[in-house]
Amino acid sequence: MKSSYTAEFNLTKYLEKVVDSETILYIGHVTAVKGLEIESEGPRSVIGEICNVKLRDGSNLLAEVIGLEGKKVRLTPFGNTKGIEVGCIVTASGKTLQVPVGNSLLGRVIDATGHACDGSGEIVPENYYPAIQTAPDPMTRLPVNKRITTGVRAIDSLLTIGKGQRIGIFAGSGVGKSTLLSMIARNSNADINVIGLIGERGREVLDFIDRDLGKEGLKRSVVVVATGDQPAICRVRAAYVCTAVAEYFRDLGKDVVLMVDNVTRFAKAQLEIGTSSGELPVNGGYPPSVFDMLPKLMERTGTNDKGSITAFYNVLVDSDDMNEPITDAVRGILDGHIVLNRKLAQAYHYPAIDVLASISRLSNRVTGKTTRNAAGKIRTLMATYQENETMITAGIYQKGNSAQIDAAIDMHEPIEDFLKQEEYEPCPMEETLNKMSELTGIKIPEEEYVESPALSIPSTARLVDEQKRADS
Repeated sequence: MKSSYTAEFNLTKYLEKVVDSETILYIGHVTAVKGLEIESEGPRSVIGEICNVKLRDGSNLLAEVIGLEGKKVRLTPFGNTKGIEVGCIVTASGKTLQVPVGNSLLGRVIDATGHACDGSGEIVPENYYPAIQTAPDPMTRLPVNKRITTGVRAIDSLLTIGKGQRIGIFAGSGVGKSTLLSMIARNSNADINVIGLIGERGREVLDFIDRDLGKEGLKRSVVVVATGDQPAICRVRAAYVCTAVAEYFRDLGKDVVLMVDNVTRFAKAQLEIGTSSGELPVNGGYPPSVFDMLPKLMERTGTNDKGSITAFYNVLVDSDDMNEPITDAVRGILDGHIVLNRKLAQAYHYPAIDVLASISRLSNRVTGKTTRNAAGKIRTLMATYQENETMITAGIYQKGNSAQIDAAIDMHEPIEDFLKQEEYEPCPMEETLNKMSELTGIKIPEEEYVESPALSIPSTARLVDEQKRADS
């Protein structure tokens, strides 16, 4: 009986608390609360360090050090400032934000500090990863030479994405960014999904988890949540936390899909913090720290020497202006962009992907030659129709004047049907390539159906090689 009890009782979490406990504590006290910031005299600390503010009722409020000036320490809290008063004790932890990681995270929902918020019990971590760290060494990154299946025909056929690629999904509000992410989360062939809901409406969190992701999708996913009513530091750090979780699984050799919804709210949260700490706006009202943080966050994804993180970043385009500061900055950092078009959404064309305005910079590396030819034919027909759409719809163009325009008109409806897809309609890569082959009349060979078709030997070359080996 005793041995059975000992085997079941897990002392790990208690031992970790003993090992991690500090024997020397640096303390200070609150001197003022100004807007989003808490000012204190002391404790001795460094930028990014986590401190505990002890309130009168005995509870503790986590806060992060964001500024130092002489003995004055400026902190931003991970919660409501209600209950803070001058004289509250501030204790330095000696650590920056650490994220609990492990396979126990799968199927769970956590907050911006890495703690469970789904009511399913405590998470027992296997390790801790720093929320803020540097990107992998560019000289040790594995090449991106395998394509990922998203389950979305328009992407897998004409905007093919490689494992380890980073891509942005750009659109105004209500055009279908979150819905597109949910389709990818359910249907991709990645090992793990890590989903960051940054600044979302509270109503949409459970909607996304229960309705969009579903039980099967949640089983292989980790969801990080910081709703729009939470402090700015929570919305900023949630993006770092979900990136750290993705890095953990990548270091295990997994192919991870990271989805951040959305980057604009992340940037606006940092705008609040930066403005409160005295930063001056430099571009579109945003302080310099925003444009410093974006590449540092996004460069952490991609491949390393063990696995891959394929990252999808939703960008809320203010006023549908594709040249506004955050949109322009993110587009320059990532390896491609998918643009959603409001006119297509209004015409009930879902997903509302504007193929001609979108690009995947690594598409040619992860597709075969025949597949590229078929995709090129579709894009050419779409471009021809778009250039002459005014004449066609106005009845000015007379059929027979141009064989190219005639072909574009004849293929317009079939192409539109090919690009449309129901939200809960999965489409494996094989089915996508079969449909594209039927649409274009170009026969795609079997060797281009594999995960890394660009590395496969063409069938004729393979036969010649086999013949040479047989003759020798």
